[in-house]
Amino acid sequence: MDFRDDVDLDASQVENRGGGGGLRGGGLAIGGGAVGVIALLAALLFGVNPGDILGGGGGDSTSGQPASDLSSECRKGSDADQSENCRVVGVVNSIQAYWKDAFDQAGRSSYTSARTVLFSQAVGTGCGQATSQVGPFYCPADKRVYLDLTFFDELQSKFGAKGGPFAQAYVIAHEYGHHVQDLLGTMERVGDDRQGPESGSVRLELQADCYAGVWAKNAVDTGFYEKPFTDTDIQEALDAAAAVGDDRIQEKAQGRVNPEGFTHGTADQRMKWFGTGYKSGDPGACDTFSGGI
Repeated sequence: MDFRDDVDLDASQVENRGGGGGLRGGGLAIGGGAVGVIALLAALLFGVNPGDILGGGGGDSTSGQPASDLSSECRKGSDADQSENCRVVGVVNSIQAYWKDAFDQAGRSSYTSARTVLFSQAVGTGCGQATSQVGPFYCPADKRVYLDLTFFDELQSKFGAKGGPFAQAYVIAHEYGHHVQDLLGTMERVGDDRQGPESGSVRLELQADCYAGVWAKNAVDTGFYEKPFTDTDIQEALDAAAAVGDDRIQEKAQGRVNPEGFTHGTADQRMKWFGTGYKSGDPGACDTFSGGI
């Protein structure tokens, strides 16, 4: 996963808010499974009120922590090969370059960019106050992806994933898949159908996995990478997808699997749909809302 050394990075697509709490936002956006896997599964498995993790409350969505500027740190692809923050910038740039082109080719209205917000411990969002326990998530209310980089350590230590740079890229691409769903109105198809093996929430999450695979197939064409991803890269993504399957997490958490509590899909389903996107390279192959999954 090597970036082109001379490619220009657009650091304005990523905000680095650092640590500290933020202001409470205007309500919890669990609808459509767009919150991180940890918050939702905590609510389902342990009886935790998700509002305690991603809180509601009054006020507008802002961060209580000023964003630091990454533009002096992250200028070229060579910086993305050396710095984790700059690697996130490069991945986000590539993902959004792909989706902008895909929207244009499909004759849709222009793709609207979404920023990624890097935070530590806690952050204020349009969907409420988030802590690191939430994991990566997309907030439709302010159209931002939120990411605490310590999640990737937990992905290995708590969920048993092997990790690696492309595991990070897969997670980010999955969250931008939710942004695409938001722009296309797909999230509205879920409604209150948020749990169960064939639920709208599961279908939404598996489609986001598929969209991540589509980007991976087309990433080299965005001009940010030296060459197509290797089999080792793709295996990192598949391993990460499997590690956060509902069945794997439920088995670890409670020693049994309850399909009626599924919200994101099984390990096999998540690998299958990422693979579907990667093999086809076509967003049209990602229709998880028709037929079986």
